[in-house]
Amino acid sequence: MLLTGSEIVMEVLKENGVDTVFGYPGGTILNIYDTLYDYRDSIKHYLTSHEQGAAHAADGYARATGKPGVCFATSGPGATNLVTGIATAYMDSVPLIAITANVALPLLGKDTFQEVDIAGITMPITKHGYIVKDVNVLADTLRKAFSIATSGRPGPVIVDITKDVTAAKAEFKSKTPEKLPQVRRYTDEDIDKAIRLISKAKKPFIYTGGGTVISGACEELKEFAHKIDAPVCDTLMGKGGFDGRDPLYTGMIGMHGTKASNFGVSQCDLLIAIGARFSDRVIGNARKFATGAKIIHIDIDPAEINKNIKCNVSVIGDVKEVLKDLNSKLEDQDHGEWIKFVEDLKEKYPLDYDHSTLTCPYVIEELYRLTEGDAIITTDVGQHQMWAAQYYRYKEPRTFISSGGLGTMGYGLGASIGAKVGRSDKKVINIAGDGCFRMNMNELATASSFNIPIIEIVINNSVLGMVRQWQTLFYDRRYSSTILSDKVDYCKVAEALGCKARRITKKEEVADTLSWALSLNEPVLIEAVIDQDDKVFPMVPAGAPISEAFDGSDMKQ
Repeated sequence: MLLTGSEIVMEVLKENGVDTVFGYPGGTILNIYDTLYDYRDSIKHYLTSHEQGAAHAADGYARATGKPGVCFATSGPGATNLVTGIATAYMDSVPLIAITANVALPLLGKDTFQEVDIAGITMPITKHGYIVKDVNVLADTLRKAFSIATSGRPGPVIVDITKDVTAAKAEFKSKTPEKLPQVRRYTDEDIDKAIRLISKAKKPFIYTGGGTVISGACEELKEFAHKIDAPVCDTLMGKGGFDGRDPLYTGMIGMHGTKASNFGVSQCDLLIAIGARFSDRVIGNARKFATGAKIIHIDIDPAEINKNIKCNVSVIGDVKEVLKDLNSKLEDQDHGEWIKFVEDLKEKYPLDYDHSTLTCPYVIEELYRLTEGDAIITTDVGQHQMWAAQYYRYKEPRTFISSGGLGTMGYGLGASIGAKVGRSDKKVINIAGDGCFRMNMNELATASSFNIPIIEIVINNSVLGMVRQWQTLFYDRRYSSTILSDKVDYCKVAEALGCKARRITKKEEVADTLSWALSLNEPVLIEAVIDQDDKVFPMVPAGAPISEAFDGSDMKQ
């Protein structure tokens, strides 16, 4: 059938099961939005307050559902406003399709109004980028974009379409979506090498990352950990990949990881990295990381092997398939003495905070108690992000959504909107700092406009908390530009944007206020006022080995 380029866009979205799009219209993408009007019964569009919010919402939707997120933007500033969201998705391996429109083909390269080479700008932060100048290749280009974004290690793909292509017509024939073929890179010999190391180990430790969540390998990981009788730590991206209530779980590893995880990994004789990339926030000083251990690295991306840490055995493949193969060949093991040693570390070095006053950890523990761990938690970036990772126990995958690789302040609110749209069956709570909230608080208007019942918890310490913590510990308390000493009333802002709001200033108010928010079926903001000098512990100084993690008790001594 003969369709316009804009109609082809809609039909390919439907082919790929897309029923949700986040975006913001403008001149060059107007044909697509005009056609979207005819498809409004099958494709729901969420008009965000800003294009960055659209990218973060599509990202949160993808992380919560496992399906690709889609966002629209017009040319020029509309497209460039997506860049931070695209980079966020790229760093955390999130399948995102960003569809932008550009000026008409005869006007390209002439500094036309709102013209920008968005495919060129985003080249380093996408898996692939296209600019479509011929309507006859539009359908197949969009299909390739979905295939690339969702195959192998997922990631964002941008499709930029000139305005004349969105109006031109071409023959269209519907096709069944095809993923790129999954190439098995690892061999039976790789599996056997890994099994030999595992069989010889006396003190194995499992370090799991976002790849476990992405591949859906949580059951396989649980079987593997109990089969080889090894403790398990996770990264920020790996939260929920291994049940946080399991006796083998030791908590997060790295700069703000538990002492049990950091000290245990530092003393193990075999470290098994599963779907993790040995980021600097995990390993600290690379030369002093797990120096007594052999290392097995399981990952789908060959570029990650030996990039940051040299391994003894690599198994390059989908984590789920690799673990299935390992589990089928491994015999049950018993490392009782080692498990007892790690259990003692957990008992000796528990996470702790000041219980005498209102703190973020207390709010999060109460939130966990009231939701019974069944909510989706999104976060912004900073101290509150680390506390959310430490004090809420994630028992399922895709229930912790946060910007790990890029560390994007202002990410969480948009992501929570996308997550709630994708998972309407779940309570969705975004935990933000006051500094982060100020960046994209306008997205509360999106939540209220569409009555998306997210809960926004703003941890207000009137400072940029994580930066202040560093200034306190390492910069001689020189608080340069980190104090937010203004007169912004976040509750009034939320109410002005159409949401309900309450402020908490003491512990006794927490349970009732959270219960009130959880009982509503509408967007709400809770402002929790805490001390400006609360700190996230444990902590590893930048460049130090993770074996040198310290906490408040160490500082007192």
